[in-house]
Amino acid sequence: MKPLGWWLRHVHELLETSMARALDAESLTRRQWQVLNTIALGARTQAEIDVVMAPFGSTSAQVADLRERGWVADTGELTGEGREAHARVEARVKAFRTAVTDGVSDDDYRTTIRTLERCAANLEAA
Repeated sequence: MKPLGWWLRHVHELLETSMARALDAESLTRRQWQVLNTIALGARTQAEIDVVMAPFGSTSAQVADLRERGWVADTGELTGEGREAHARVEARVKAFRTAVTDGVSDDDYRTTIRTLERCAANLEAA
């Protein structure tokens, strides 16, 4: 049996490359999608977006790109075109997430998440 670290890295790499393929149709990176989704969920200012996206650092470059595409208005809200793009990408992301967990029961998924949370807590406490 391969160790936990091997599986974590392998799954991470597969998630990253598969998500990149899912976003490729809109020429978006994962970070751009996360920023677009954060705005769709109500963040309006750069500061609000950066609070939500804090683990990833400043998102000003991603916000600027979304504005250049015409997806984000000067008010910080999504434009009509931005809402349409968000809906398209959100559908792809949902399909991706469904495919990732295909054949995994809700109980197994919850157990996996709780196990990973426990491992993280153990490492943080060490």
